[in-house]
Amino acid sequence: MPVVPISQILDPAFAERYGVAAINIVDDLSLDAVLSAATEFESPLIVQTSLKTVKSIGARPLYSMWRARADEVPVPVSLHLDHCPDREWITTCLRAGWNSVLFDGSALDVAENTRQTVEVVAEAERYGAQVEGEIETVLGVEDDVGSDEAGAVHPVEVSARFIEETGVYSFAPAIGTAHGLYKHAPELKPNRVTELVELHPIPMVLHGGTGLKEEEFLDLISRGCAKVNISTALKIAFVDAHREYLDANPGKHDPPSLLSHVRAAVKTMAEYHIGIFGSAGRARTFSATAG
Repeated sequence: MPVVPISQILDPAFAERYGVAAINIVDDLSLDAVLSAATEFESPLIVQTSLKTVKSIGARPLYSMWRARADEVPVPVSLHLDHCPDREWITTCLRAGWNSVLFDGSALDVAENTRQTVEVVAEAERYGAQVEGEIETVLGVEDDVGSDEAGAVHPVEVSARFIEETGVYSFAPAIGTAHGLYKHAPELKPNRVTELVELHPIPMVLHGGTGLKEEEFLDLISRGCAKVNISTALKIAFVDAHREYLDANPGKHDPPSLLSHVRAAVKTMAEYHIGIFGSAGRARTFSATAG
């Protein structure tokens, strides 16, 4: 199945209230692992790239790597640029072929964020891409983006006005989650999702998903969080698997075995989240309706 617009993945997820994993990959191995998990679970999948990863690999090499892998899988997949405050890199990735971008203007005041997001939405439309919006900083630093200090949380009406004025396809509200590992249990505000969806029925995005309880995931998904971002969990699986293999095999120099071990750990992580979010088997329905 070819790479599809992100709306073809999230529209049915939002309508039927299941979640689609949006997993931040870091290289070809992690990309292959998460695509393999989605294939085995017959689930749609959103592959995300941080700006840090794009800069590290290069937009065109990274996109070529993505297409080489994605074109081989039988499930609907889409490529999303996660938290990006840099307009030049937004343009670079849209030109290269990304299906969706998050223009992260949360460090700006709402008026300036709105103005620039309107421009990004217009730019993305020329490439057939979608835009995710955000006006509040998610606590925690992820791939050099974010803050360890909690930002202001605006009234729901401010977020609703931003959605209406910008025309973003999806929106990431502040609901008490955080990037990275939680130091203590988060105080979630799930009603903010419900209130926003009642005002503007568009897919909501759950940031800072790693570490939430299964029942918390399911509650937020049932309220309209159709896109569920997973980044820290991949990094933990990726790095810990390297350590585990090297500690168990001191003095052994066998890269293929090491990489196979790491791939398996990342794939298991992806399978765990896909299984929770309710997207398993949804690719069969997609294939039937798309055909």
